Amino acid sequence: MKKYISLIVLALGLNAFGQDIEFKAANFKDDKEGFKKAKEQLDLGTEQYILGNAEVFQVRDPEMFYWKALEHFEKAYAFNKNSAELNFKMGVCYAHSSYKEKCVAYFKQAFKLNPEVDPFMNYYYGLANQLEGKFKSALEYYEKFEAEYRKADRFSKFVKQRKKECISGDKLSKNPVRAWVDIVPELNTEFDDYAPTITMDGEEILLTSNRPNGHTPDAVGRYDDDIYSSTLVDGKWQTPKPLKGKVNTEQDDICSNYSYNGTKMLMSKITGTGDAAHFDIYEAFLHGDSWSEPVSFSRNINLKSNDIFASYNFNDKLIYYAKDKKDGQNGYDIMVSGAKNKKNREYGFPTREMNVSSTFNDGPIYLHPDGKRMYFASEGFNSMGGYDIFVSYKVKGGGWTKPENMGAPINTPYDDYFFAATANGKFAYIASNRPGGKGGFDIYKVTFWGPEKEPAFAVEDYLLASVAKPLNDPIGEAVQVTETVNLTVFKGKTIDALTKKAVEATIEITDNSTGSIIETFTTNSASGKFLLSLNSGGNYGIAVKADGYLFHSENFDIPSGSAYNLVNKTIELKNIKIGSKIALRNVFFDTGKSDIRSESNAELDRLVKLMKDVPGLKIELSGHTDNTGSAQGNITLSQSRAEAVVNYLISKGIAKNRLTAKGYGSDRPVADNSTSEGRQLNRRTEFEITGN
Repeated sequence: MKKYISLIVLALGLNAFGQDIEFKAANFKDDKEGFKKAKEQLDLGTEQYILGNAEVFQVRDPEMFYWKALEHFEKAYAFNKNSAELNFKMGVCYAHSSYKEKCVAYFKQAFKLNPEVDPFMNYYYGLANQLEGKFKSALEYYEKFEAEYRKADRFSKFVKQRKKECISGDKLSKNPVRAWVDIVPELNTEFDDYAPTITMDGEEILLTSNRPNGHTPDAVGRYDDDIYSSTLVDGKWQTPKPLKGKVNTEQDDICSNYSYNGTKMLMSKITGTGDAAHFDIYEAFLHGDSWSEPVSFSRNINLKSNDIFASYNFNDKLIYYAKDKKDGQNGYDIMVSGAKNKKNREYGFPTREMNVSSTFNDGPIYLHPDGKRMYFASEGFNSMGGYDIFVSYKVKGGGWTKPENMGAPINTPYDDYFFAATANGKFAYIASNRPGGKGGFDIYKVTFWGPEKEPAFAVEDYLLASVAKPLNDPIGEAVQVTETVNLTVFKGKTIDALTKKAVEATIEITDNSTGSIIETFTTNSASGKFLLSLNSGGNYGIAVKADGYLFHSENFDIPSGSAYNLVNKTIELKNIKIGSKIALRNVFFDTGKSDIRSESNAELDRLVKLMKDVPGLKIELSGHTDNTGSAQGNITLSQSRAEAVVNYLISKGIAKNRLTAKGYGSDRPVADNSTSEGRQLNRRTEFEITGN
């Protein structure tokens, strides 16, 4: 008998430990006033909670409603922690916030207190299991919820998606890609830090954060989003600082995409007030170390919908971004629009990118500078849960392939979104609210090393490092490379040849095969820095021009299939004064001949313009060869080539008395003739200012 009594007592004790204490007056007879205040907070929070739920059903952002609800729920929770209803509702609020990890404990407690507290309990208990990586267990609860939930409404698509996520999550987590994902402590705070976007060389990063900024907090004590920047010094990111200039305001300012050359940025800002408030896409420009006031795009893009997360494409002719509709049901879709007038940001009416848009939220988007890959985040497709990062490949003739999940550990059951890669594809930066961060969304660095779903690898030696697992040079190991980046990155700075101070210059990139200008941009006035990318399979002329200086030219002949290459060069610009010399690197002749090839026209036309812009300028055109062949033959050939250039200039209206031609053969080398590279540099056409 005593044994049975002991078992009964034990059972009663366990039942009491898991007892659901509802918010009823009868349960708080000893503290009626405390109950009254707590119940009032519960009811106020529930009003906001219901509004948040309505947004969830519409696939819209419910976060502000849920944060307002939590303000009230926290006060009620301080009075009664053992309410299954309250624990459940707080779990739902955190589940749809940037602090998603916190929802798990509340859902577990609610389920423990009363597994039937809410018709959606099994659904959200499934989510708690999913977030812990217990995909099979989560699937069981989703299926149980589905069997009991008979309503013919929009929520059925969420259940279907969650089940799909459990299947893909289980599969992807068991076959992780060879990549490390490490938090970047220098960039993060306990607040939301997200939207990383970097320059192609990976040495500058922009990010968005709602860390305290001195502005007035919102209704729930949160600060508005501002944009910050950081630079990489000796392998370590410096403490982010707010952007200088007129970008940051007292409303949300969110960076979307740093341009490939680092001179401008796409961002989103709030337009309108009250119920009419919505996000629009803006563009800001970097002048020296300060950013311009953002300017809006045409109304074909910025409509009354939320337009956000825009990305430049590789040739700047298209813009990709995410758009929602106030009365829509599918959240954000990925849109594309073509430029009509880039200077004025006039774009055509957008179209929906079908293959990369789901029935859930899609975006942010990142277009790789090689033009072949789109990386984007989505809550749909075969996500592991929340936002996952996907990659899609450009189809010849237009469109994109079916998205591929980037896999674990890049993706988790939490929200993993934004993607910003270095041009060589070895590293990327993402934002995630996974466990282990400083709080909310944090910025993580992805280090790729392996064959599966990495963006790309270069072939040059490179030391990979992970905070968790340092690596030796992977070239010494059997690294499998599935795809390469066929891209050359040309970076450097423009400076005065004498003073070594930065010079603001215009860089013009020409396709020498067609003579058409591909891109024009300005180097930074404060630092002289520039950054550009060139795809393989082309011959490019790069002209650098600045007022009062001789122009400088470079030539890049990049065969099809060439692997990633980085060129870092300081360009010293020379003042326009007598004695200044410049090599015309984009003037071409056939071997042993003096006939000017058509690819030379763009370079020579720039010289024509210089002569017309400075009418007093007189120059000597000189031809130079390497030391191959006879000395007299080289003199004759170089003289003929110099005369050919003079004749071209005369044909364009330049007076003959301003021009002289001189062939020096191999007498004036600028490099060692013992190497093929040196001989190539010695074979050149040059001009010297003889009068001004």
